[in-house]
Amino acid sequence: MVSGIDDAADAAMLPFGTLAPAQRQLMLELGPRWNDDIVAHRKAVIDCYTPLVAAAPMEGTRVERDLAYGAHPRQVLDVFEPAPAAADGPREAVLFVHGGAFVRGSKSINGAIYDNVCHWFARQGVVAVNVEYRLADDAPWPDGAQDVASALVWLRAHAARWRIDPARLFVIGHSAGGAHAASCLFDPVLADGVKPGDVAGLVLISARLFADVDPRNPNAGPVRAYFGDDESRYAERSPLTHAACAAVPVMIAVAEYENRFLDDYGAAFFLELLRHRGVPPRFVQMRGHNHTSIVAHFNSGEEYFGREILAFMASVPR
Repeated sequence: MVSGIDDAADAAMLPFGTLAPAQRQLMLELGPRWNDDIVAHRKAVIDCYTPLVAAAPMEGTRVERDLAYGAHPRQVLDVFEPAPAAADGPREAVLFVHGGAFVRGSKSINGAIYDNVCHWFARQGVVAVNVEYRLADDAPWPDGAQDVASALVWLRAHAARWRIDPARLFVIGHSAGGAHAASCLFDPVLADGVKPGDVAGLVLISARLFADVDPRNPNAGPVRAYFGDDESRYAERSPLTHAACAAVPVMIAVAEYENRFLDDYGAAFFLELLRHRGVPPRFVQMRGHNHTSIVAHFNSGEEYFGREILAFMASVPR
């Protein structure tokens, strides 16, 4: 699938096209057995992509780190500001919420992942914000979603500082971060401080949109840590249940090789939105990719997924 890559344009469109041949082969071999050991396989993906994205050009991006949006040490965010452009008008912004199975994770794992996501958007002229949030050990449901809401309120209040157009603020959530972002915007109980129109669009990447502790779920324990021991409340606490409760435009993306059930939940969320709105949301399956590489590849030279997100953003009326 990736043999015969002759130039950068081909590499940009193919899964793992910018990795060295041995690393491409490793990624393709990991896919079908992804769920056998998601922790080890996640590390393998990060190890493959870290040198590549760390060496990517930053092109004048200015980064302000660990700006507090709340009192807790993890309630901080980083702002990636694009290089100055000739135009001096307001700019679009994305707020990225990382994953970590509710109990772990960092906005910058090793100084490269997930900074790479924000560096890529900044290179496209978009202000990118990388959000840290509290974890389930001391902040169970609904605190993650409330942290996303607090970060959004903070960013809107400070939008002028980075010339952000408040009407063009998009949220991108990966894995547990997608659950928090979707709960923040769709669950009417949790939408404190975030009003209709505050967010122009939502991109859900490999998001956990339904809480389950199925023994086949490799993250069943972390799900219980965040959503609580009372399984009878899981449905009401799941974003999927509230798909009809907000009109925000949505893009859904899943990897071909997901943490078990996340692709099912992404498809179910798509169908719920279609049923209630009559118009299908944008849906992308990243062929060849896995739950981690779907975000780790940003700013590596592979551009298809990033361009799909930009097309989604452009499709949202101004």
